[in-house]
Amino acid sequence: MGENEASLPSTSLQGKKMAYQKVNADLRPSGHSQYLDSDDLQATALDLEWDMEKELEEPGFDQFQLDSAENQNLEHPETSDLNLDSIQPATSPKGRFQRLQEESDYITHYTRSAPKSNRCNFCHLLKIFCPATILFIFGILIGYYAHKVCPSDSTTSRTNDPQLYQEILQTIKAEDIKKYFRNFVQLYKSEDDMEISKKIKAQWTVLGLEDVKFANYSALLDLPGPSSSTVTLSSSGQCFYPNGQPCNEEAIVGSSQDLLHSYAAYSAKGKLQAEVIDVSYGTADDLKRITRMKNVTNQIALLKLGKLPLLYKISLLEKAGFGGVLVYIDPCDLPKSKNLTSGTFMVTLNPGGDPSTPGHPSIDGSFRQSQANLTSLIVQTVSASLVEKLISLPKPRTSHEVCSPLELPYKETRTVSVQVQTVTKFKTITNVVGYVTGLTSPDRYIIVGSRHQAGYTYHGQEWASSTAIITAFIQALMLRVKKGWRPDRTIVFCSWGGTILGNIGSYEWGENFKSVLQKNAVAYVSFHSPIRGNSSLYSVASPSLQQLVMEKSKFNCTRRAPCPKPNVSCVQIQGDADYFINHLGVPTVQFAYEDLHSLQGPSFLSEAIFPVHATKTEEMDPFFNLHEAITKLSGEVILQVANEPVLPFSALDTALAVQNSLKGDEPSVLQLLAVASHLRDSAEFFQSDEMRPANDPKERAPVRIRMLNDILQDMEKSFLVQRVPRGFYRNILYHLDEKTSRFSILAEAWERCKLLTSNETFHEALSDVWNTINSAQVYFKAGLDVFESVLVEKN
Repeated sequence: MGENEASLPSTSLQGKKMAYQKVNADLRPSGHSQYLDSDDLQATALDLEWDMEKELEEPGFDQFQLDSAENQNLEHPETSDLNLDSIQPATSPKGRFQRLQEESDYITHYTRSAPKSNRCNFCHLLKIFCPATILFIFGILIGYYAHKVCPSDSTTSRTNDPQLYQEILQTIKAEDIKKYFRNFVQLYKSEDDMEISKKIKAQWTVLGLEDVKFANYSALLDLPGPSSSTVTLSSSGQCFYPNGQPCNEEAIVGSSQDLLHSYAAYSAKGKLQAEVIDVSYGTADDLKRITRMKNVTNQIALLKLGKLPLLYKISLLEKAGFGGVLVYIDPCDLPKSKNLTSGTFMVTLNPGGDPSTPGHPSIDGSFRQSQANLTSLIVQTVSASLVEKLISLPKPRTSHEVCSPLELPYKETRTVSVQVQTVTKFKTITNVVGYVTGLTSPDRYIIVGSRHQAGYTYHGQEWASSTAIITAFIQALMLRVKKGWRPDRTIVFCSWGGTILGNIGSYEWGENFKSVLQKNAVAYVSFHSPIRGNSSLYSVASPSLQQLVMEKSKFNCTRRAPCPKPNVSCVQIQGDADYFINHLGVPTVQFAYEDLHSLQGPSFLSEAIFPVHATKTEEMDPFFNLHEAITKLSGEVILQVANEPVLPFSALDTALAVQNSLKGDEPSVLQLLAVASHLRDSAEFFQSDEMRPANDPKERAPVRIRMLNDILQDMEKSFLVQRVPRGFYRNILYHLDEKTSRFSILAEAWERCKLLTSNETFHEALSDVWNTINSAQVYFKAGLDVFESVLVEKN
């Protein structure tokens, strides 16, 4: 690493002892937000003392069932002893346990020797009483003078005032976020990524963040060429730009740069003339239907974005034998308020990081591959307007008519020539990294990530929202740190570069510090594209963190209206959380505001990156109230994960998520039920028998806290698989979208059986899932055995 590159905080350089020091003996109540409704606060504040008995008594909790379970049990007698009623996830507003002091029948797992009752004579009592009195008076004098010398508002991490979190969050103001936003957005026209990075570094340094540095990586980028790509109709010789504008017409003012930046990064370069074949969304069913009717070899697929990851669909088209792809967004998949018929956009075919150094950081010494494209297909993004010209749509559809999806008539033939001429070159990608060192566990990292613009202004002002929000939280946090308080664990703040071309900055930094992060990263909180709409709060969280996120999401509930169910999912998302989810198995949280139509429409439309956002940020949130809400919600999660003695993760919720993912009707899934049931039993016992004593002030031994947090921190790593289709998450706890809860790789493998003559792919995926569930079960069982050994040795 160069001098200008950021590293993780070094505890030795800070002169502090490594974790783990003795934790406070007092029970640490969770913080809550003053910006929430006061009545709701009492019902929704997260305590790390949970109610397992109450949870287990809830109807349906102990039951688990698949569709048509009775018939399946008759066919599979070996599974007839399993309870197959429906699963109900946890709904307790306090998490998993009630307050320990409210449970008179709770029996601790630890044995204590009874205090000795020895009679003392008067002389013996006098010998004890006199020194004690002197020490008491001396202590009062020391305390009096110490109180005069030390400032009253100085607070250490051990201060556990329930008002602590809200005191930090109260200082977050919409006006400050708006000020930061406008300062950053002024730089959006700059093509120099370093100028923006310097601005962020200077701002974070002024606020007091520790050791703010650059992390620079030289990566292979696929950038627009000197002229725009074109699509030419062979029948008429008409040439069109990607937005549908004829090539012989003068470019519309302000659109020339947009045309240059309408491309598929890391596509194959060159020219291809072939027949256009409409493959709709490119699903397995679509391809099965098309390949039966036509010879697709070296033809050009007309592909709609959405429903499945683009990388996955490109891989299917490549295997089918296509030579090129025209990618577009059907207007029927977008809200009526968004008129993007002529809108140009870009996509990236990069699964993540620098393509020249896959799996390794782009630093001196790493071997670089010479591959300039990531697919053999010539891929070009086009507007719906151009597609209408290709299919010869007679006239534009009016807004009053029912929307009809674009479709190329089967019996009609269209031959086009597509030319792609992008340029690959090595450029420096810059990240900005700073941190607040933890007090008791400085080697445990909560990573908070935003992104900054690199080059042309894709997504308009969204990057400025992301940067303004993380900066506002840093300001609020550092105001408290300057008074003497510190979180227990280290908080690392990162502003990533190279996001739009495949999350290059975050991938390279993660690969550079992989060995450290695998051991020490606790959670990742993402600020990627926080304001995408203004109608609905949408949250993505790992199963282990969904209880915490659901409670924070209830901030918009009032007594005058029924409280809506929090919209929390565990689905694949766009952004820099990718590396931490899929390569490190780190629990992740992301809050964002969306439009309702976007949530109801096809998934993966967000893969399209528009040069200028359809709606400016200040039009969606003129008073920056949504920005403030996102900052506070995310801030609460960051503070609790960074500061609670026991990590607020739920092992049982993870096990329940696994069982919920087995609700599909694919064959052979029943063989997974037994191992999933064992996982749930182990997680249930672990959560009630091990996490519970750790939250008892009388039993909170430092060694138990350390062991417990290590298990909670690493449990998601068991669910990483090696073999996944392109574009799918390696972390099987995440689904393709919120419309299905089945394991994505099992659903995909079963669909792919329709294209293949054998079901070998499905059995491979089945084996991968079985191994992850079994690995997680063994992991929890081993953790329980370690705790049991410690107890036996102690007693």
